[in-house]
Amino acid sequence: MDNNVSRLSGEPVIHVKDLSMRYDGGRQIYDGLSFDVPQGRILGLLGKNGTGKTTTINILMGYLRPRGGECRIFGEDIRRLSPATRSRIALLIEGHVQYSFMTISQIERFYSRFYPKWNRAAYYELMSKLKVSPDQKISTMSCGQRSQVALGLILAQNADLLVLDDFSLGLDPGYRRLFVDYLHQYAKAENKTVFMTSHIIQDLERLIDDCIILDYGKILVHKPVSEIMSEFRKSAPENPDPYIREREPSLLTLEDAFISLTGKY
Repeated sequence: MDNNVSRLSGEPVIHVKDLSMRYDGGRQIYDGLSFDVPQGRILGLLGKNGTGKTTTINILMGYLRPRGGECRIFGEDIRRLSPATRSRIALLIEGHVQYSFMTISQIERFYSRFYPKWNRAAYYELMSKLKVSPDQKISTMSCGQRSQVALGLILAQNADLLVLDDFSLGLDPGYRRLFVDYLHQYAKAENKTVFMTSHIIQDLERLIDDCIILDYGKILVHKPVSEIMSEFRKSAPENPDPYIREREPSLLTLEDAFISLTGKY
């Protein structure tokens, strides 16, 4: 594995070593999966459907037991996480709000009782960007707005590690960009660590520091996004049209690099 990210100092927030997972029936997801997520970094886990992105998150959160390997979060084995360590993790699996009969302000007060480090300012700043009133009922909001409320509640937990599985589900391009910009600003200002997946690779290119690209059963690359893009642009075939050739480097995207590494289908 090409793990240039491990050169960063300090104990990683997430440490995975030689992880193996096989579902009943014999289907192997991966074998020998290893990676670290350093403190304060935003890492995107990319891969085609069925390569194990959500499986990895479920293992890290203790919902699935791997066949082998070691997983640690904040130095603790994920099978024996203390309540104190669990309180440092905020998880988003489905971007939907359960209590849609509440208003924007009511649901914030409800959730705040469960999180001692609650940061209501992070929640209301995102709500302000959505231009919704504190008295507006969630049931009257669009699907995209409801997803943003769920994301706002995740941020307000003020956790040290944010784990977001397909955070952009249900969001239109405008709301996705709004949240991407806000999350990047928030994570960097508060020195949060973020481990996330998304099927919208264009969003992650603007957000993440580091990228893991999974193929079926292995990691193809684990590097800072800037290094992936630099190497991809150097290796891309030259266009014979001089005008296009002059402009082409700026047109190549992380999605292009992803497809180049994993194939179209």
